[in-house]
Amino acid sequence: MKCFYCGSDNTEVIDSREVQGGEGIRRRRECIYCKRRFTTYEKADLADITVIKKDGTRQPFDSSKILNGIMRACEKRTITRATMETTVGKIEKKIRSKGLKEISSREIGDMVIRELYKLDPVAYIRFASVYKNFGSPEEFEKVLKLFAGRIHTRGSKPKPRSTST
Repeated sequence: MKCFYCGSDNTEVIDSREVQGGEGIRRRRECIYCKRRFTTYEKADLADITVIKKDGTRQPFDSSKILNGIMRACEKRTITRATMETTVGKIEKKIRSKGLKEISSREIGDMVIRELYKLDPVAYIRFASVYKNFGSPEEFEKVLKLFAGRIHTRGSKPKPRSTST
């Protein structure tokens, strides 16, 4: 592997770790010549999948686009990058397990929205507002009602009512 900084062919791996649930490897490298460090990612080169967009155009599947969308939805939330990458890995695995050559962007969006629903209500609402193209406050209200029961069942028990005798 060539050094990204000086172009030397002489680099060594100083650390390797699995990423995306074992679907790839993260390697920390150091250049022998300039001593600078950099990270590379290794992933199997699987069959190409074509994504069919809403307007009918086609483009190669790119999981980094899913990650970017999830990162935007999770901005300023307590969700770690590792959790987001694991989520992307799950989605990509589902897509590849279908064995399709083509998939619609809508199907991918549906998978993302299902995973975000499980992950974080705010991230879900953010993604849904763009994905489903919310046009009014009433549309947000419908989605908030979906979470109302879920959030109350997760939280603490309701406070007991005071009784005066």
